[in-house]
Amino acid sequence: MEPTRQHYLMCRPTYFAVDYVINPWMDPSQPVDTDRAIRQWEQLRQAHLDLGHTVAEIAPVPGLPDMVFAANGGTVIDGKALGVQFRNPQRADEAPAYLSWFAEAGLPTYEPKHVNEGEGDILLAGDLLLAGTGFRTSHAAHRQLQELFGYPVISLQLVDPRYYHLDTALTVLDERTVAYLPEAFSPGSQAVLRRLFPDAVLATAGDAEVFGLNAVSDGLHVVLPAGTPQLAGRLRERGYLPVEVDLSELRRAGGGPKCCTLRLRQGKGA
Repeated sequence: MEPTRQHYLMCRPTYFAVDYVINPWMDPSQPVDTDRAIRQWEQLRQAHLDLGHTVAEIAPVPGLPDMVFAANGGTVIDGKALGVQFRNPQRADEAPAYLSWFAEAGLPTYEPKHVNEGEGDILLAGDLLLAGTGFRTSHAAHRQLQELFGYPVISLQLVDPRYYHLDTALTVLDERTVAYLPEAFSPGSQAVLRRLFPDAVLATAGDAEVFGLNAVSDGLHVVLPAGTPQLAGRLRERGYLPVEVDLSELRRAGGGPKCCTLRLRQGKGA
């Protein structure tokens, strides 16, 4: 098992807050410690750097408290950047900010035709695009993914509102292996996952409830939230090296390491 050096985009949680409710984890009545969120985010960024990855940053925008969740800002594969269209109006203004960043970085950019929330619901696994639907990204968006990127798209139906994005219920560990929570998916999607990934790491409800599946893997190291000893143990048994980070403050808005990390695949196969 060899790690792949990766290029990420992140957004500092300067304006992080929980001012509204768009998922079951958000509770505006509970105070948020923005300074603590920033410190935790910095630890995540440093973990990526310590593993040899490159981290670019997009400037946070006042009034957009969820902009820290960069994975929702777009999908970048083979040097092409597909913008996003958020389901909830509270996040709508994040979309042009991220699309502008992609353009300024020299990437060809494409406007979304349907609701899609970037790598929150769109995960590349080898030569397959796993695409979630059910709560945020529309099924119609999956057609645009296939036409733009040229990878077969596997539609996966999410059924538990706590796991409203694909990246809260499934993580890609390498080109052949994923980890996922079976009960977060419809029976048909569970059957598809069993067929495609017979050697998958199966998570428990306890793993998922602390966002253990909202992880970032380079093929060897798996950056995941602290507090997931069972999942971390299963990953070690399979030869992966868990790297645990505390993102408990950002979890108040329904986010973890993957939510904060958008992978920029800027060349074919990169």
